[in-house]
Amino acid sequence: MRSVINQAIAIAMVATTAVLGTATPARAENLDFTLVNKTGYTIEQIHVSASGRKSWEEDVMGRDALANGESVHIKFDRGEQDCLWDLKVTYEDDDEAVWDRLDLCELSKLTLHYDRAKDSTWADTQ
Repeated sequence: MRSVINQAIAIAMVATTAVLGTATPARAENLDFTLVNKTGYTIEQIHVSASGRKSWEEDVMGRDALANGESVHIKFDRGEQDCLWDLKVTYEDDDEAVWDRLDLCELSKLTLHYDRAKDSTWADTQ
């Protein structure tokens, strides 16, 4: 899965094209979303930070992990004004995948996938 990071960035740009938009503070009413793990691996950490920040926020999972097939509901403070957010997941083997500029004002569910044969990671959005 080492090449997943590079592929994930390229694939994420394509996969998130449908959810990209302009970040207007008036639209940032509800950023909460459900993350579904269908990668075949356990996700140890999930970091979500507003796009453009140079550092990641704390792991939203805390001490918990997200096993394959499980989902977690990620909640935001109601005062958040940004719509565009970046997501980083760290798997149990320390490999990472990153999705940039997810428009959380427009999506409510993000399902992560991994294809072992192609060594590629992608996300479906709803």
